[in-house]
Amino acid sequence: MKYLSNVSSLVFADEKCTGCGTCIEVCPQAVFEKSGKKVRVIDTDRCMECGACANNCEFGALEVQAGVGCASALIRSMITGGEPACGCSNSETGGCC
Repeated sequence: MKYLSNVSSLVFADEKCTGCGTCIEVCPQAVFEKSGKKVRVIDTDRCMECGACANNCEFGALEVQAGVGCASALIRSMITGGEPACGCSNSETGGCC
């Protein structure tokens, strides 16, 4: 499942990646894949900002603001049936970015 384009807070530092693959194992959205001896990001727009990758990366190759942003707002709206509201830049309508 993809969320909104170009809004994920996921940051991947390739130079810090050792290719251990822990991020691949813990990511529920298949954002990462093994590429040679390292890991690479397949599609940042799949990231739901859960924080599992960053919390489990022993080498500091990943950063994400877990539980924030439009991905979280979209998930809440799917569960509750309401409109997405993340409190970001679209303050006039109260909607999401």
